[in-house]
Amino acid sequence: MDLQLTDKVVIVSGGAKGIGEGIVRVLAQEGAVPVILGRNETDNQATVAAIASTGGRAAHVVAELSDPAACEAAVQAVLGQFGRIDGLVNNAGVNDGVGLEHGDYPRFLASLHKNLVHYYLLAHYALPELKKSRGAIVNISSKTAETGQGNTSAYAAANGGRNALTREWAVELLKYGIRVNAVVVAECWTPQYESWIQTLENSGEKLREITARIPLGHRMTTAEEIANTTAFLLSERSSHTTGQLIYVDGGYVHLDRALANA
Repeated sequence: MDLQLTDKVVIVSGGAKGIGEGIVRVLAQEGAVPVILGRNETDNQATVAAIASTGGRAAHVVAELSDPAACEAAVQAVLGQFGRIDGLVNNAGVNDGVGLEHGDYPRFLASLHKNLVHYYLLAHYALPELKKSRGAIVNISSKTAETGQGNTSAYAAANGGRNALTREWAVELLKYGIRVNAVVVAECWTPQYESWIQTLENSGEKLREITARIPLGHRMTTAEEIANTTAFLLSERSSHTTGQLIYVDGGYVHLDRALANA
């Protein structure tokens, strides 16, 4: 299916690694011009170079998105380079383990800036251009907002906010024809996930336990699978879809856990 994304300029926050990189690669394959926003210039450039080596186009802007001023500057940099913005993928963030019992106010607030506030700021600053292009927004979210996880209050709160903002923005932006949806991730295999699993005792056994609980195929979701749905939601092929939380998780959140033994 041609997603009709050719030449569309799409901002992807945190697009240099993991899920974000998967999204950037799929968008480039569809002929779009993904623009990575991320703090690590080396990582950004490596992904841009990888895209170019396969004949695609991509760009990047170095930005520390937990800094509100940097969010505005990053959007302006994209606009200065391309003169338009056709889509926004809010993706950057990290499950940083700021819990209730052993957390504190400064770390909780800092986590919200790393995981939620820049979602609002990037959308706010990109909105004038999205209104012109009648573009789309996709927020990448996590199951933690719905299931909880333990010892990660800030990240769970941020994802609850991401989901709520998805619905709120879908309502507010109806009049501009801007669609807003979220892709909710459960267990997706990324370098960050691999690093986390290796910190656990008996990491191999723990990984087998997790994958056994994923109903569809008893395997992890791939970044490409998240990316394919994201690209579809950015495209006019999903022209009457807005305000939706789309779970790309192999049934992990909503299907019966008894299926682990099926």
